[in-house]
Amino acid sequence: MPVPAPGVASSQCQLLVSSVSSHFPVLAPGAQCHFPAPRAQGQFPVPSPSSQCAVSIPSAQDQLPVPNATSRSQLPLPSPSSQCAVSIPSAQGQFPVPNATSRSQLPVPAPAPPRRPPAPCRSHPRARCSRSCRCSRLPAQRGSRSTMWLQALLFLTALLLLLLALLSLVLLRGSGSRNPFATDSRRPPGPLVTDKAVRRTVVKTVFSAEKVPPELDAIVVGSGIGGLAAAALLAKAGWRVLVLEQHGKLGGCCHTFTEKGFEFDTGIHYVGQMQEGSLMRFLVDQLTDGQLEWAPLPATYDAVVLGDPQGSGKTFHIHSGKREYFQRLKEQFPGEAAAIDEFQRLVKSAGRGVVLLGILKMLPRFLAKLLICSRLLPRLCSFSQLASRSLKEVVDGLTPNPELRAVLSYIFPTYGVLPSKASFSMHSILVNHFLHGAWYPKGGAGEIAFHTIPVIRSAGGNVFGKAPVQRILLDAQGRACGVSVRKGQDSVEIFAPVVISDAGIFNTYERLLPAEARALPEIQSQLHMLTPGEGGFTVFVGLSGSREELGLEATNYFMFPGNDLDGIMQRYLASSREEAANNIPLLFVTSPSAKDPTWEMRHPGKSTLAIVTFARYEWFEEWKDKQVHKRGDDYEDLKKTFVDAIMQTVYKLYPRIEGRIEYLSGGTPLTNQHYIASPHGEFYGADHGIPRLQAEAIATVRADTAVPNLYLTGQDLCLGGFMGALQGALICASTILKRNLYADVARLKMRLQATSSKKGD
Repeated sequence: MPVPAPGVASSQCQLLVSSVSSHFPVLAPGAQCHFPAPRAQGQFPVPSPSSQCAVSIPSAQDQLPVPNATSRSQLPLPSPSSQCAVSIPSAQGQFPVPNATSRSQLPVPAPAPPRRPPAPCRSHPRARCSRSCRCSRLPAQRGSRSTMWLQALLFLTALLLLLLALLSLVLLRGSGSRNPFATDSRRPPGPLVTDKAVRRTVVKTVFSAEKVPPELDAIVVGSGIGGLAAAALLAKAGWRVLVLEQHGKLGGCCHTFTEKGFEFDTGIHYVGQMQEGSLMRFLVDQLTDGQLEWAPLPATYDAVVLGDPQGSGKTFHIHSGKREYFQRLKEQFPGEAAAIDEFQRLVKSAGRGVVLLGILKMLPRFLAKLLICSRLLPRLCSFSQLASRSLKEVVDGLTPNPELRAVLSYIFPTYGVLPSKASFSMHSILVNHFLHGAWYPKGGAGEIAFHTIPVIRSAGGNVFGKAPVQRILLDAQGRACGVSVRKGQDSVEIFAPVVISDAGIFNTYERLLPAEARALPEIQSQLHMLTPGEGGFTVFVGLSGSREELGLEATNYFMFPGNDLDGIMQRYLASSREEAANNIPLLFVTSPSAKDPTWEMRHPGKSTLAIVTFARYEWFEEWKDKQVHKRGDDYEDLKKTFVDAIMQTVYKLYPRIEGRIEYLSGGTPLTNQHYIASPHGEFYGADHGIPRLQAEAIATVRADTAVPNLYLTGQDLCLGGFMGALQGALICASTILKRNLYADVARLKMRLQATSSKKGD
C-alpha cells in the first residue's frame, strides 16, 4: 500500500485499481477531482479544480516509481482539506511512497511480457489452434473424450457378456437329457368330471409308505403350481417323481374346498396371458395334455372404486387390449393423454426386459456376476433401470391428478406391496400380464391340479396329500438325498437323487434343512436378501340365488375409500388391530361363481363371493400356537369384527346379497399359515419390494442351492402368483435337465405352427 504524503495524512483516498499503461495526469495543487479512471492507453484527463477524485486503477504488474518533485509533469498532492479514499485491491508489486518534493513525471511502466503463442493444433501440426478448433479445446474435453472411450469400451464389454449369456442359454439345450417338449401332448379336452369319487382319487390321495414308487428320480416338497409343474416337466422328460403335500387337498393355492355345499377357491382369482396362441397358454396346454380349459372374463375385467360406491365415489374401468387398455383410460381422464402415453411407454419398456429374470437365474453364476459387476445392465435393460424406482415415485412424476395416480397404481394388491415400496418394474409385469385380458379355469381353480397330476403319474410317479415333510435328508458329503415324512407318530424316510422344494425359501432353509446346511454363507446371503411378504385376510361368502338374481358380476372390484392409496394403506398397517378392524382401506371383491361358465350346471341356485385384503401377521400372532378351530373367543371376536366391517362395504357394491347369506367365514394370516404353510400368513411368499427386483437378488436366488442336489421352485424362485410360480418351475426344470426349456417349448410351438400353415396352403 502507498503511504500518503505528510500533507494528506487525514485524507481519504479511494483508488479502484485497473490496468494502466501510461502516465498519470498533472493535477493543480489543492484540486479535487471525481471521476472513474477508464482503461486508457493515453493520459487521464485533468479534472476541474472543484471536482472530487475517486480514481480506479487495476492491478499493475510493475511497481510505480517515486515521482520527482522537480519534474515537469508533477503528480500533485491533495490539499489538507481534500477527501481522498484509496483502495487498491491486488497488486503484484508495492506502490512506492511518493516524495512530496519530487517534480519528476511518473514514468511509463515496463511493458508486460509477450503472451505465449498458441500451441500447434494436434490434428494439424503446422497450423495454429483457433478458438473454433475443436481439437484444441483443452484438458476438460480431452478428459471427456477419454470418458467416452471408456464408456464405449464398457458398453462393448457388456454386449459381449450378453452375447455370451445368450449363447450359453442356447447351448443349455443339452444333449444328455430328454426334451419334455419333443412332441405335442395335447388332445381334445374331455367332458368336465363332476363325479366326486373320481375327483377324490386324483386330488385327495393320502400318503402311505407302501404306495411310494420304487427307484425315484426326484422328490418334490409341496403341490402348489410350482411343485406340480416342475414334477410334470420332469415326468415329460421320463423322470419318476414323487410329490408330497402336507395338506389333505392337493394343489396348494390352486386347490378348492367345499363348505355347506359352496365351493371356494383359495388363491386363483384370474390369470393373464391365456389367450389362444400365446406361449404361456401353449405351455399350460402341454403340462395338462390340453385338458384344462379357460373362460375369458369380460372385456372390462377390473374396476377401481374410489370412495363410497353409493355416494360420491367414482368407478373407473380397466379394459383388455394392448391399445384399448390405454385408450379407455384416456376417455375416462380427458386432458391426461400425455401422462397415460408416458405410463404406457414405461410399462412396455420395462415389460420387454422381464426376460432378464430368467437369464440371470439360468446363466452360469460367474457370467451372471460379470454382467452385474459391469454396472451396465440399467443402460442395456429398462427393466433393470426401472426396478430401483418405486411405483409411487414414477406415477407421481407423471401427473398431479390424484385419481389418475390411484388408477395407474390400483393393481398393487395382486403382488402385495404398497406403491411407495413396490418396484415399478414389478408393477409393469402385472400390467403387461393382463393387457390382453383375464381368464378363469372352466370348472374352477381345482381343475389345474386335477389335470396336471395325471401327467406325473403317467411317467411312474405319484402325488400324495397328508404327507408333511419334517426335514430334508443329507448324506455324509452334505448332499440332499431324500426327505423324512411324518406319518402319525412315526417318520418315513424316502430317498431320491434330487430333492425339489416348493415349500418356499423360508420353510426350506429355516425349517427343513439341518443347522449345518442352514449356516452355509450362500444360504445366509439369500435369507438376508429377502423378507416375508405381507399377510392377508379373506372372507368367503356363500349365497342363495343365481348370479342374475343377486346382480353379481364377473368383473373384479378393487375398492378404496380415497385416492391416496399409499397413505391410507400405510396408516392402516401401522394401526392397532382394533383400529384396523374398523378402518379397512382396501377390498378386492370377486365372484368365482360369476366367472365360471360351468358353475350354474354344477351348483344351481347358489353363488359365491371372495373378498381379500391385507392383514398383519402380528395382529393375530398371539394365537399362532393354538389348534385350528380352537383358538378361543377373543380370536373369533377379532375375526368377526374384520368380517363385519368388510361386509358393510360389500353390501354397498352388491346390495341385493344382504339377507341372502348362507355361509360366511373369515381366513386370517394364521389360516394361511395352517393350510398353505406360509410362515407369516402371506399370499405371495417373499416380499416383492424393490430389493427383490434388483439384479443381484435375482441372480443370487437360483434354482440350484448351496446344498448339492437340492433345488428351489415356485414363486420364491421367480415371482408370486400363478404365472410367477409357473416360471419358477420352468427355471427349476431347466436347471435340473440342463436344457433351456423356454427354447424347447417355443421351438415346438413354432414347428407346429409351420406344419399347420403348410396344411392350410
